[in-house]
Amino acid sequence: MVLKYIRFFFITILFFLVGLLGTLFSMLRPFHPHNAFIFARLLGKPGLWILGLRSRIENHEGLYKPRPCVFISNHQHNLDILPCAQWMSPGTVSLGKKSIRKIPFFGQFYWLSGNVLIDRNNKKSALQTMDQAAEAINKRNLSIWMMPEGTRHKGPGVKAFKKGPFYTAIKAQVPIVPVAINRYSDRLNFTNWVSGEMLARVYEPISTAGMGPEDVDALMERCYQIVSRGVAELDSLSKV
Repeated sequence: MVLKYIRFFFITILFFLVGLLGTLFSMLRPFHPHNAFIFARLLGKPGLWILGLRSRIENHEGLYKPRPCVFISNHQHNLDILPCAQWMSPGTVSLGKKSIRKIPFFGQFYWLSGNVLIDRNNKKSALQTMDQAAEAINKRNLSIWMMPEGTRHKGPGVKAFKKGPFYTAIKAQVPIVPVAINRYSDRLNFTNWVSGEMLARVYEPISTAGMGPEDVDALMERCYQIVSRGVAELDSLSKV
């Protein structure tokens, strides 16, 4: 039990320091496309080590091509930010809730580093944000990491996807790269030296060239099947 609270103390300190340094740095060059990548590296691997989490990713090179693109992955825990931060490639930002800005230092850094914030309670605003995300992809040559389940899903399997990421990819005419992450959150035990294992798999990009709004549903279903099968397969490989 002591180990658990020691870990929580140091992970809080890490988030605070990365948020503070990231905010100060990003104020010097706000919304620069590489801000997020630089500080993701300071957060990802140290954070996983502090919490005793193992991580492994298959086809890691798939995160570096093609560019730009829209990455999608399943979402189950706030700790998803750590493996994504460790694996993130340069020129990639993420999509998050506007409420993140309320987190002291880290929230300000998250915004200033160029990540895209969305108001999930306002459908009109959310659609406008997706348009802005598509524009950022094309004008700033950014890739965006999105979690189409929308909210954390702690139950078995993968929750139904929302249309936003697929609308964005089609609007920007860039590929979608599916990423599956095992259901590690059901097995976390921070009192153990190895508290859990995060396994991920990057799939081949799916082209959206020539697609229009009428193709959103079919594209969403195709990606859902890929990710849900991948999660099930990775679950069977996890040893922790």
